[in-house]
Amino acid sequence: MRSNGCGDLRKDSIDAVVQLCGWVDRRRDHGGVIFIDLRDRSGTVQITVDPDLGAEAFAVAEHLRSETVLQVHGKVRARPAESLNDKLATGAVEVLASEIVVLNKVTGNLPFPVSVHDEENTREELRLRHRYLDLRRKRMNDNLRLRARTIQVARRFLEDEGFIEVETPVLTRSTPEGARDYVLPSRVCGGDWFALPQSPQLFKQLLMVGGIERYYQVARCFRDEDLRADRQPEFTQLDIEMSFMGEEQILQLNEDLICAIWKSVKGIELPRPFPRMTWHDAMERYGTDRPDTRYGMELVTVSDIVQDMGFKVFSGAVKSGGAVKVIAVPGGNDALSNVRIKPGGDVFSEAQAAGAGGLAFIRVRDGGEIDTIGAIKDNLSDEQKAELLERTGATPGTLLLFGAGETAIVNKALDRVRQYLAKELKLVQPDRQNDAWNFLWVVDFPMFEFNGDEDRYEALHHPFCAPNTDDLGSDPAQWATTLPSARAQAYDLVLNGLELGGGSLRIHDSALQRQVLQTVGLPLEEAQEQFGFLINALDMGAPPHGGLAFGIDRMVMLLAGEESIRDTIAFPKTQQARCLMTDAPSSVAEKQLQELHVSSTWVDPTDDED
Repeated sequence: MRSNGCGDLRKDSIDAVVQLCGWVDRRRDHGGVIFIDLRDRSGTVQITVDPDLGAEAFAVAEHLRSETVLQVHGKVRARPAESLNDKLATGAVEVLASEIVVLNKVTGNLPFPVSVHDEENTREELRLRHRYLDLRRKRMNDNLRLRARTIQVARRFLEDEGFIEVETPVLTRSTPEGARDYVLPSRVCGGDWFALPQSPQLFKQLLMVGGIERYYQVARCFRDEDLRADRQPEFTQLDIEMSFMGEEQILQLNEDLICAIWKSVKGIELPRPFPRMTWHDAMERYGTDRPDTRYGMELVTVSDIVQDMGFKVFSGAVKSGGAVKVIAVPGGNDALSNVRIKPGGDVFSEAQAAGAGGLAFIRVRDGGEIDTIGAIKDNLSDEQKAELLERTGATPGTLLLFGAGETAIVNKALDRVRQYLAKELKLVQPDRQNDAWNFLWVVDFPMFEFNGDEDRYEALHHPFCAPNTDDLGSDPAQWATTLPSARAQAYDLVLNGLELGGGSLRIHDSALQRQVLQTVGLPLEEAQEQFGFLINALDMGAPPHGGLAFGIDRMVMLLAGEESIRDTIAFPKTQQARCLMTDAPSSVAEKQLQELHVSSTWVDPTDDED
């Protein structure tokens, strides 16, 4: 139906007779001559329709609407000097149409203009409801091609390294110690349920037991959890597992993979090796295990300085086992007014949203004098003041923001405030090369964190991570004692403050796996019921193994410079886990529920109670 793509024509195509197919991007009538911007997946080219050179084509062109599907026959010629368009790859040429065939008309009103000139003015809800139109736009088309290229490079790299792609089941069993499962009732096995996989974790470990040694998969995963801009109920992982490789080898191989992707997709040579930071240092300095290291304002612990001062907010926090931390905001005196930091202000609200009661603050004036509101200044000795200024590196003009209370809440609040201020003060300039791609390995995670509400330990990643052998000890009789405080041989790759992927070395000893499951509160009988197939496999000569998974959606979001992963997925869900285009999820017929041996107990809260 066509000889060329619309975006493929260049000066060397002049005088060629071509046949093109595509959509009408725009139509312009310039008093006797009609110009059509014809668009397909390759780009856009100008079609010129002159009534003196093609009367029938002109008669068709007079009534064309945007997004009409056309076939155009004509001759390529150079555009006049005054109409050259350097914004288009085809801007030096045009096609003089001799014949136009309408392949399909637009019979209704378009919900929004599809032309590239109108992309920024369309609400996301409307874009998602009519996603098939949104996909025609250059932005989405480019993002999906970038996504395909990213996966293609990853596949080639891994296969050159001896990995093979293996598909794992989508219908599996529900297991604890993860996010909420999507579950499906079984029609054939009445009363039993399948779960959609949150990851291929257990199956890829079983592939290692099966001697595959090097596995990868572009895997669909499902988690029924609260959503945000960089999460979806169904998402795609680049899942990798390998045997007989230590942590150092795994990190180096994955650095090679990331560098190959960025080189091929973005043309960027990433500096090696990627920096590393322990989990403990990340929490101390940034308050988060996925720190954005492109700018300063690191958290500084000052609990020892203020623990005995008369300001009870500080001293009380330390005495109750909490912490006092501070971030120094250079130039903050001029940039941030008291109103913004006090209740009702935007900076205060950021801290409050993270669970903090508020923020204390000190302004450093000329000569190192401090200016504050409340009891801080009156209860701060000259020695304490000097130590505070030295430890924070505060100079005149610096604003010091304090968090005090339970350590976890202080970390969370100051991390949130730090990220907010970085955007407000424009500390990150993504157009500068050094600011664009700050990769960081976070290592030495704790094996567990304590859940006070349930009075038990929880695996920080998952209960299949191998503990650090130095922390564990060689005596199995001591594992119940040493495990709770052990570090995991786990690692996350962070990019610009977002987790790009993570993994660990796995447990390949069945006795240790049983002990870990017991540590998270799973009795042996229940552990055997839930994970017996894995534990039994570990008794059959399981090799040492480990792996990692990258979030493809998030990776492409960062490569494309988008703010949401929804703009890197062809048919995404909203933040309410709905597909606006197909109106899913939806109700099903009562007969279907009966066949599945289930019934709905849902009560619409909007219905009248009577």
